[in-house]
Amino acid sequence: MIETGTPELHDSTRCLLGEGAFWHPERQQFFWVDILSKRLLTRVDGGLRDWTFRRHVSCMGWVDRDRLVVATRDDLTLLDLGTNARERIVPLEDDKPLNRPNDGRADPQGGFWVSTMGVAKGVGDGALYRFYRGALTKLKGGMTIPNAICFTPDHRHAYFTDTPTQMIMRWRLDADGWPEGKPETWLDLRDTPHHPDGAICDADGNVWSAQWGSGRVVCYGPDARQILTVELPAIQTTCPALGGPDLNLLHVTSAAVGLDEPTIATEDGHGRTFHVQTTARGQKEHRVIL
Repeated sequence: MIETGTPELHDSTRCLLGEGAFWHPERQQFFWVDILSKRLLTRVDGGLRDWTFRRHVSCMGWVDRDRLVVATRDDLTLLDLGTNARERIVPLEDDKPLNRPNDGRADPQGGFWVSTMGVAKGVGDGALYRFYRGALTKLKGGMTIPNAICFTPDHRHAYFTDTPTQMIMRWRLDADGWPEGKPETWLDLRDTPHHPDGAICDADGNVWSAQWGSGRVVCYGPDARQILTVELPAIQTTCPALGGPDLNLLHVTSAAVGLDEPTIATEDGHGRTFHVQTTARGQKEHRVIL
């Protein structure tokens, strides 16, 4: 049985669109982004530190202690956290200026999966890609808001969703991490008001799904059975990450974009970033191999 404590404020910065929750295993440090403010964020010595970009940034993976792969509006960028040096790794839909990146995560084989979507959320404008051994390959097109990219601890399946469909899909992987066959519906929320956003898969194969518009993160077992719900004081929860020394501290990002001023003024949590102590065990984030 998994137990959780009470959600606490991790950082008071009100993100327009907080996303990309990520625990760096070598640095033992939590990172996240505000997509619309074009910033990558972390906390150091009790204060906020950020890296500002000229373009939207949405998700990341780690290469080594000091370098991250960051998905930007038109490429995957290699960012040196110490020097702030940046290097383009590979273009990402740089011929589609009305698109931006959304969700992403490194896979167990050292690849990096990243999704795109239309800035205006146009139906079918988005896609799912995999960067592997220097090349970017399109895995699936015709998506609207691709999310929930994560991988089972046995390395045999990937999860993803197209949020408006309200279904989380599972896709079988071969030994090199490439999808095989067609993705299958793993979790169907179409008879509910809930919309799956970002997700992680923990060391026991449970999927933790942030649900946009529902103010919660839900943990589902490998059989898609609901195990527990973590309620948060932010209606637009976006992305979870399990971090901390024992990989049991749940971090959750959220968004304030689109909410009216009275709501934001009277409900302080919207757009903030939170953490919650749990008895779960997270997976160590996989390293991206360039």
